[in-house]
This record gives sequence, structure tokens and C-alpha cells, in this order.
Amino acid sequence: MANKINVKLIMELKASGLSQNVIAKTRHISKTSICDVLNIAKEKQIFYDDIKDKPDDEVYRLFYPDKFAVETMFKVPDYDYIHNELKRVGVTLKLLHQEYRDFCNKEGLIPVGYTKFTEGYSSYINQCNLSNHLEHKPGQTVEVDWSGKLMEIVNVDTGEITKVHLFVACLPYSQYAYVEPTLDEKQDTWLRCHIHMYEFFSGVPVKTVCDNLKAGVVKHPKEGDIILTDAYEALGSHYVTAIMPTGVRKPKQKSSVEGTVGKVATAIIAKLRQCTFILYMN
Repeated sequence: MANKINVKLIMELKASGLSQNVIAKTRHISKTSICDVLNIAKEKQIFYDDIKDKPDDEVYRLFYPDKFAVETMFKVPDYDYIHNELKRVGVTLKLLHQEYRDFCNKEGLIPVGYTKFTEGYSSYINQCNLSNHLEHKPGQTVEVDWSGKLMEIVNVDTGEITKVHLFVACLPYSQYAYVEPTLDEKQDTWLRCHIHMYEFFSGVPVKTVCDNLKAGVVKHPKEGDIILTDAYEALGSHYVTAIMPTGVRKPKQKSSVEGTVGKVATAIIAKLRQCTFILYMN
């Protein structure tokens, strides 16, 4: 199990004449663990010759019978697999813990809880990202964007792989989201996604906040008027919504949809990462 003390190794190195400091530095084992093992060995009068022919787990049980009993009740997570999966788009510890639990339930095994699961992976955790709290009024704003991360579909006849884009929208007050898969990010697709989004929400907000993408924005100077594409401006006029691009390189001005993009990456892209989607041609 992750972080389980290698009792037999400590005893072997100590018997070979190495000091606690040298063992700690060369084997990356905490001095506290080394000291604890040696104190138990002294208390129980256990020497390396007594255990050198025993398996590691048996030696660990000899030193820590209570811990061994608890730890062997549960299915040990595969932290190497977890570490590799976390490198993939949208994959989180919470998602991996749920998959691990599902596997344990299917196999009749006992899973560890989420806290223990994350503690076992604590050496890989670097930091937590925090977001500022923003106040929003209901129905006033919708934030729109492309997810940035792509999915794939496979042509069953040719084997050709086609990239799938995700249009993402979010109402900041309620965090209610809309997601639509598309085959490109062209202007016509961008506009149609807006129409489908308004239909899905059964209404049009006062403001539609977008990024400075070429399909919608011609020019966004630091000073002066923002120039939208003719088609995007016409859509805003037709639906009576003020289209407001965010400042250049200012993603926090549409933080709700940015957050939704992250959730979509986990709930859709990561969750379906093992699935293959087939495109059948008529």
C-alpha cells in the first residue's frame, strides 16, 4: 500500500551497519519511520536474522499487526495507474475514486474511502486552485466558449478519425450549463450553437459574454469600439442581447464558463475517455 513502511529493508540496512541518517537519505524513508521500526524491534527482541527469510508482508504484520489487519481488508488503489490517468484531459481524483469504487463493488472487494484514497496520493498533490466569488443576477448574463479540449468519432467505413468540438455555455447565477458537440468551430456553427442554446434555456439573457474568437469578433482594441462580425452582430440584434467580448487575455471576466469547461472536461471528456464513438455514413 502507498506509504507502507518497508520494515524488512530497514532491518536489513541497519544490520549491515548503516546509520539511521544514511538509511533515510539513501532510501528516502522518514527518520520517524526508521526509528519506530527499530524501537519495535528492540521491544520485541526481533533481529534481522529472524526475519531475513520471511516475505515482506509477513515481516510487516509481525511489526504492525493492527495496521496490517486494517490495510489488508481493503483493495489497494493502483496509484501508478492513477498518476498516469491524472495526466489525461479532465481526469480528477474524485472521478478516479468513483471508478475505483465501481470496480471494487463489481469484484466484491472493499474500497477505501475518498479521504484515505487522496491521502495515499498526497505525495503527488502540489496545490489547490481557488476562484474568486462573483455576484450575478438571474437571467442577466450567459457566458459562451469552446471547450478547447476535443473528442473524436471514427468513420466505421474508412477508419478516419474526426475531431469533435464542444460548445459550452453557462448561466453564472445558477451555473446551469449547455453543451453541444460540433464538427468545427466555424462562424456558422458558432451562430447555430447560440440559437440552440437560447432554445434550450427557453429565453435570451440581457448579455452574451464571449471570448475574442475570430468567428465573432473582428477587432477588440484597448480603446475604442469593439467590432463584431456582421453575422454575430445581426444575431445579437435579432435576439435583443448585448454581445460583450471579454478583455483580451482576461478569462476571469467569464469565469463561470471557464469553470464549466473544466467540469465538462471531467464529466464528459474524461468520463468517456475509454469509449469509441462511431460515425455511420448513409
